[in-house]
Amino acid sequence: MSTIRPLFPLLTAAGILLAGNGLQGTLIAVRGANEGFSPGLIGFMGTAYFGGFLLGCVRIPRILKSVGHIRAFSALAAIAAAATLMLVLVIDGYVWLAVRFATGFCFSGLFTIIESWINSGVSNSDRARVLSIYRIIDICVVTGAQYLIPLFGAEGFAIFAILSMMITLSLVPVSLGDRSSPRAPDDLRLNLGVVWRISPIASIGCIAIGMTNSAFRLVGPIYAQSVGFSISEVATFMGAGIVGGAVLQYPLGYLSDRWDRRIVLMVSTAGATLTGIAITLFAGSSVALNIAGIFLFGAFALPLYSLSAAHANDHAESGDYVQVAAGLMLFFSVGAMAGPPLSALLMEVFSPRFFFVYTSIIHGVLIVITLYRIRVRRAVPVESRAPFTTLLRTSPVFAKLTRRNTRQ
Repeated sequence: MSTIRPLFPLLTAAGILLAGNGLQGTLIAVRGANEGFSPGLIGFMGTAYFGGFLLGCVRIPRILKSVGHIRAFSALAAIAAAATLMLVLVIDGYVWLAVRFATGFCFSGLFTIIESWINSGVSNSDRARVLSIYRIIDICVVTGAQYLIPLFGAEGFAIFAILSMMITLSLVPVSLGDRSSPRAPDDLRLNLGVVWRISPIASIGCIAIGMTNSAFRLVGPIYAQSVGFSISEVATFMGAGIVGGAVLQYPLGYLSDRWDRRIVLMVSTAGATLTGIAITLFAGSSVALNIAGIFLFGAFALPLYSLSAAHANDHAESGDYVQVAAGLMLFFSVGAMAGPPLSALLMEVFSPRFFFVYTSIIHGVLIVITLYRIRVRRAVPVESRAPFTTLLRTSPVFAKLTRRNTRQ
């Protein structure tokens, strides 16, 4: 997979940037609580972040058209780094709301640039594997960055300075080491109708994934506390889900580069659905069963965005990568804004166990839609990708069964 080599500097920058963004989300909650902000106000900061994220999805394509990928990346990273320092200079809830809105706008653009850049530099036969590597980097650095908080403490200036430095340093690999920056197309504006027509299943999938994955990240700790977990057990529960998400990223990406991606998407979604049902029926308040269940849930649920994005970019033209990246992020943001409050409401009205009933329903609907799309649209032909039925017929297991039936 030599196509990934020119993207090493970009993936390095992405790792530094993703670590900073993941650290900031946790730090906002911890420091905000220490400063006496109400849980409602801290929660609304998350809404402000995704509000800025949505606006960024709409506006960033025009910025890219005007100045290109590297300049846009540099400007947005500089604003995000400065905004991070504003959090510690002005301890005020309303200022933090504004800062989180601005940060959401910046990171929306930064992620759009990174993902469109990656997709423009790989072929369809390698696309899902490269995106899975990007997601593995995301999961690993976000998980590792969390340990900077107990190391430096949430109080004081140091942790915010380190966070600002991380965002700023992401500029170095992009500015000095990367020569693969794609040329921005002449006509570039976000058109959700075009993104939808390029891939309806990816558009719907990103909404569903936003509803489930954001609920896991934000409401999962509430579920764990509700079934009686201690603080350390809650951390282990969430960590198991995130680590699980890294385990199947590359294997599923590898399979989707060789089969119809929608088959792999459906299998992964089915795994998340069945795991959610199993947790609901059997886990109860058992720490071991819940941790094992959430590990499997993360393994199947967290790769879904990469699979959906790879499928959409298979159908995109060379000038559509920025628009597709921005559009899919917007669809994800819509789901991410709706998922946490909806899942929390179901838990409050019924019981904590309804959290995974909620995720299973959303994933189940996505399976039905994927089956329908497989019937109405043929897969993108790729030399290294064979139809699922062809792979089945040529497998050793199928051959043995055929010989056995012939003998009978």
